[in-house]
Amino acid sequence: MPSSQSGLMADVVGLTVQPDRTGSAPTPISSPRSDAAVNRRSVLRLAGGGLLVAAAAGASAACTKNEQPAAPDPLLAQETAALTDAATATEAIATTPDRAGALKTIADQRTAHAQALRTEIDRAVGVYGDGTTPSRRTPPPTAIAAIRPTSVASLRTQLSASQRSAADLSIALSGFRAGLLASISACCGTHAGVLLA
Repeated sequence: MPSSQSGLMADVVGLTVQPDRTGSAPTPISSPRSDAAVNRRSVLRLAGGGLLVAAAAGASAACTKNEQPAAPDPLLAQETAALTDAATATEAIATTPDRAGALKTIADQRTAHAQALRTEIDRAVGVYGDGTTPSRRTPPPTAIAAIRPTSVASLRTQLSASQRSAADLSIALSGFRAGLLASISACCGTHAGVLLA
């Protein structure tokens, strides 16, 4: 189809051509097509939408209550052992009153160990700025009482087991906790090997 010389636009096989003002050959101009390549504006819209989706997904993931419960503090077993040893030493006074002084010392020191372990457990959980503790705080064990009066020999065995347990855990931990457990282990060794010998 010939282009017009009168300055009007002509359509040639999907292309719009404009006549040149100088009278030379017409210049082709591409027409917008639905299957054309992606232009800059649509790329920016797509990138902006992607950023909004990513931000919304991140915000929703941060607000979910899918928290895993915290693993129990490894010092809890040591605290329970200290309270059990103290209760056992107190009960052993009934069966061996001639060793009441040594047994009282063991009960007092093992109670002090339990208190030191509780202080460290609470410190590790933390305290909020207003002085309150988190709701995930581990409650202290209930008072432990020996079921029956025990002999000095069974208390010595129990203290030796507490010594080994504290020593093994002190190797696995580091810092203040390792030092605390090593001190408790040494004290239990002294109780079993010296006070109850």
